[in-house]
Amino acid sequence: MLFSYVHSLIGSALIGLASALYFVLDGRIAGISGIISGALKPPHEDRLRNAAFLFGLFLGPILYRMSAGGWPSAHYGGRLSLLALAGALVGFGTRLGSGCTSGHGVCGLARRSPRSMAAVAVFLAAGVVTVAAMNRLGL
Repeated sequence: MLFSYVHSLIGSALIGLASALYFVLDGRIAGISGIISGALKPPHEDRLRNAAFLFGLFLGPILYRMSAGGWPSAHYGGRLSLLALAGALVGFGTRLGSGCTSGHGVCGLARRSPRSMAAVAVFLAAGVVTVAAMNRLGL
């Protein structure tokens, strides 16, 4: 059990370090939803930067597999249709909230942004309500 917490601690520290470096070195917020939408838009000056950032996100697990000798175990208990609906709602929420947990939660809170504080409060409240509802419904 402790090993799992150590992995989580190291991973979260690396996320914080990468976000801080991205902001200090490039002056940009490491919000994944904004980076993805920027990479999918017609060509503009930030498209290559966004694509390189996303490439790094996909490269991380591959480097993990090469160094650890296998993929980390992951278990999904929900039905595929429920997971697809959840993903669509998350995508809708990131557009509605003008950002995602990485932009608001990691970067916005570090900058003491009032908008990010409100967004993170809503994210957490929605998560609590969703888990409570799913437990109540037996999902």
